[in-house]
Amino acid sequence: MTKETLPNSTLILVFGILSILSACCCGIFGIVFGIVALIMVKNATTLYVSNPDIYEGYQNVNIGKILAIIGIVLNVASILFSIFSIGMDGYYDIIEGMSGGGGYSDDF
Repeated sequence: MTKETLPNSTLILVFGILSILSACCCGIFGIVFGIVALIMVKNATTLYVSNPDIYEGYQNVNIGKILAIIGIVLNVASILFSIFSIGMDGYYDIIEGMSGGGGYSDDF
């Protein structure tokens, strides 16, 4: 008897990889890829647990799940760092304005 590949097992793995890769450039898309991968993992796991003798490719599902979780964490950290950087830039502008400028001048 031949085993069938779990539906979307390769796609789960690809979405997990895309979630990690998008952490450096676009955080929102990485979070979306990670969440979609986790939803698909839940469905694939339910299907596999009901009939483990019929399906193969569960290792791709597990690896995709791990990559999706890592990708979500990296994307959230990237977004929080961006918000923090923008906030600190505004904070330094406020402090500079309160101290009378403090910037460079072209006057000699």
